[in-house]
Amino acid sequence: MISTRHEVFFTVAQQKSFSKASQVLYISQPAISRHIRSLEDYYKTQLFNRKGVHIELTPAGKLLFEKLAEVKRIQEQTEFEISGIRDVMQAKGVLKLGASTTVALYILPKVLSSFNQHYPQIHISLLNRNAELVMEALLNGDIDLGIIEGRSKLTQVDYQPFLSDEVVAVCSKKSPIAKKKSYAIQDIKQMPLAIRERGSGTLAALKYALEKHKIKLTDLNIKVRLGGTEALKNFLIESDSLGFLPHRSVMKELTWGELTLVHFEKLHIERDFYFVQRKGENSGLSKSFIKLALNIHNL
Repeated sequence: MISTRHEVFFTVAQQKSFSKASQVLYISQPAISRHIRSLEDYYKTQLFNRKGVHIELTPAGKLLFEKLAEVKRIQEQTEFEISGIRDVMQAKGVLKLGASTTVALYILPKVLSSFNQHYPQIHISLLNRNAELVMEALLNGDIDLGIIEGRSKLTQVDYQPFLSDEVVAVCSKKSPIAKKKSYAIQDIKQMPLAIRERGSGTLAALKYALEKHKIKLTDLNIKVRLGGTEALKNFLIESDSLGFLPHRSVMKELTWGELTLVHFEKLHIERDFYFVQRKGENSGLSKSFIKLALNIHNL
């Protein structure tokens, strides 16, 4: 088990703040400072550089943080495996997930519900951000397993395929665009467009598909950029703009007639979702979650 002093140090390093660590751990800031001084006395070196209210890890602090992160992962994995030897229903642990919006809202709920039934003693946390921020959280150690669309060239990450999803063009049934069901691909340049924010996997998939037809985002008549699938969907229902959204996210609105599909000749947008983990890390808990997710989606 990691000592209290080391747990306090780890939290301060994660939060990059003594006061924030105090709030997370529910202990006073003077107590936080005492634990850090005690560790610095023990190791006979400074662990943080203090610059007013800002702090940063010294080289010794960075080394200690990396080693503690490794120890905590081993500790959590060991607790999960030992507690589940006799009965998986009694398996204990913490599953820290991160997922892009489409996955978090439309794919994971069924998986999380099933996982909770299989492992009721496992505590689950889910970070819902765009793909870029999920990857950042993974590399920072804030989560242990991410599910995002697309692959990057990062060498610190291992990818495992999950499932594919189609991105479709939609608009409100009240929009003039809805008068026609099919357009030439070049027509998109003249249409008012609402798109996702930078860093979104949906936007990246759209950009890649359009570039195949020699159309850049800068060629488009972009009226609005919105953060989040739900925000964009609700805007499209009330506006005349065209938007691109995951098909899973608009199935109800298409059924209810709030949105309608718009077809562009020769434009097909599909993106692949992947499980992502830090290279060389593949805990039993993460394996169990991935296996269940793949089974649920019949893959």
